[in-house]
Amino acid sequence: MSLPTFVTDETFTSPSTVTLGEDAAHHMRVRRLDTGVRVGLVDGHGTRGEGVLTQLAKRHATVSVDVAEHVEPASPLHLLLPVADRDRMLWLAEKCTELELTSWRPVVYRRSKHVNPRGEGPTFQQKVRARMSAALEQSRGAYLPTLFPEASVEAAILAKPQGPCLVMEQGGETLSDALDRLAGASAAGVAGAPPITIAVGPEGGFEESELAALLAAGFAPVSIGRSILRFETAAVAALAALRART
Repeated sequence: MSLPTFVTDETFTSPSTVTLGEDAAHHMRVRRLDTGVRVGLVDGHGTRGEGVLTQLAKRHATVSVDVAEHVEPASPLHLLLPVADRDRMLWLAEKCTELELTSWRPVVYRRSKHVNPRGEGPTFQQKVRARMSAALEQSRGAYLPTLFPEASVEAAILAKPQGPCLVMEQGGETLSDALDRLAGASAAGVAGAPPITIAVGPEGGFEESELAALLAAGFAPVSIGRSILRFETAAVAALAALRART
């Protein structure tokens, strides 16, 4: 049986004591955990550990940590996703966490404004973080993606890190060819693993001016297969293909 694992906002070492909040305590009771059992902990910033559940109350739980280790982060992958349907964005948040996404930045495209109900605002961001935390617990990863608030196309472009940029667009070079090209650049002497940014458009596609702005900023158009993919499918497929090579 896998070790029950919980995300904590506290930084911890070994030995130490960590107090978990009401949500974690509730999940422990649902799973019928009792004091004395071993549980796992992750802080979402690279520390993963284990300990013994020493107290389980209605609104909190206490864990005595006896194992703590630092996990090196995966190579950086950043996602520009569209503000879109809430449920589909939440599903994508789970999968991105499992695939060790580095950062999540929603973009308000023109066609995003026609979606209802759409995922945006501080309250929705809290729901995204909760979904990511649950996915981190299940996958026993070590890092939560960094969450950024919604941005315009122009602001998202300005905020992107230096490194290769890909935009998912039907008719571009195949993702496989793009990854071969990036691998060739690394083999030719590019030091380290540069951050890669992936941009995924809204339902119905980019407006011409939006795509033009991305291309002008150095985003290379890439595609997966012959069919038009939903934004969450395109994002997961691209992230999975990149993770398989890093």
